Amino acid sequence: MSYLHTHWRDLEAWRSQGLPLTTTSNEAAKMYDATITQYTGWYDEPSVEGIESSVSKMIAADPNFVMGHVLSCGLDLISSGMGIHVDQDLKQRMEKLESLAAKSNISSREKLHVKAVKQWAEGNTAPACLTWEEILMEYPTDMFALKMAHDSYFYLGYQAQIRDSIARVLTHWKENMPLYSYLQGMYAFGLVETGFYKEAESHALKGLELNPKDCWCTHAEAHVLEMQGRQDDGISFLSKTIEDWTMGAMLACHNYWHWAVYHIEKGEHQAALDIYDEEVGKRCHSGAMLDLVDASSLLYRLQMEGVDVVGRWKELFHLWESHSDDHILVFNDVHMLMCTLGAKNEDATLKLLGSLRDYIRDGSGTNWEVSKDVGLAICEAFEQADKGNFDNAVEILKPVRYKVVTIGGSNAQRDLFNLFLIYAALNSPKKQHHQFARSLLTERKAMKENAPMTDRLMAQALTLHVE
Repeated sequence: MSYLHTHWRDLEAWRSQGLPLTTTSNEAAKMYDATITQYTGWYDEPSVEGIESSVSKMIAADPNFVMGHVLSCGLDLISSGMGIHVDQDLKQRMEKLESLAAKSNISSREKLHVKAVKQWAEGNTAPACLTWEEILMEYPTDMFALKMAHDSYFYLGYQAQIRDSIARVLTHWKENMPLYSYLQGMYAFGLVETGFYKEAESHALKGLELNPKDCWCTHAEAHVLEMQGRQDDGISFLSKTIEDWTMGAMLACHNYWHWAVYHIEKGEHQAALDIYDEEVGKRCHSGAMLDLVDASSLLYRLQMEGVDVVGRWKELFHLWESHSDDHILVFNDVHMLMCTLGAKNEDATLKLLGSLRDYIRDGSGTNWEVSKDVGLAICEAFEQADKGNFDNAVEILKPVRYKVVTIGGSNAQRDLFNLFLIYAALNSPKKQHHQFARSLLTERKAMKENAPMTDRLMAQALTLHVE
């Protein structure tokens, strides 16, 4: 039985809400709604046998449904991170979509959706966001445009846009509209990423009051608790609500990641390892990029804390192995490199770095610019640290540390790179790097007072002689 919806919007419902669809099939319209609802909620709806099933039923109901193909291709892009230069099947589907759009008498809104997905598929992520924003100026309740922009801003590290894209449309929504509750979590995430913690928590809790199973709302609250140094509150919150947020299976691995990070902060390494072994390590077999990134992030954090995780790296590598030439998001490339280094697989490391350098030489688009400006430097810093050249790692990463935000992800995820720079500086043979580490730790303590990891590292730094 459905736990969120028992009715899907038909053609008339879409028209009445000002978002008409160019199809004559009520079933296609309903499955379009089912698919968007599951995408927004990060879950598989039992009544339609999951998001993949609803996509298949939507296309089967009307093979010429342009927005159905837009949705299908868009979801593959946003979930897998693949583009048409990597995925030939997606390239063919995009060609079919463009052909259908050219022959169909679709609306201007639908034409813009086709344009945005095409831009994303070609690697032009930032321009795609501008196209979705163009849609939202006239159609602020178009959840597909809103969610694609929201997730893309997350990939790009566009923190203010994550927040403001929701702020611009929120007053146009009413509480009785389908999917309204999800806006609270989306807005909360944008607020927490831009330092408005009190306001973020207010919206996250409001969203959870409206819909306790909104795992993105849970995720936003987890970020608030992380950024405020409320580790015990975070562990309690996630443990008490586990039956709700694990229903959102597509995001459950990431919320488990948050749980483990609380424990790592407290120095409770075994608890973090248990979460990795029982949940994250198993769930990343989904192959989803977010899950693989989370697994690498946890293992590297534990490794910097002195925990032996080499065996786990080797198991994880096999899930990353096929992605060395993707280069859709350098955020993913960096986390794959952590794994090849952790698994002690030099051939895989050299292959990934060589492929990334070739991409920088020959590529184009949004991710190419980020890879060229900061991504490769991050990778090279990690490689140098792995070789024991911590002084080189510091000198490579130090000049770009304030550009790391451009690789995407959240403040909590990118904190790994702050910790890495501190780790490299503490282990460098150069005394000026030890002083730099102490400065970084002072900065870190000012941002988050209750930070047991910072306290541990500060104690370590004090043992080093600094002239």
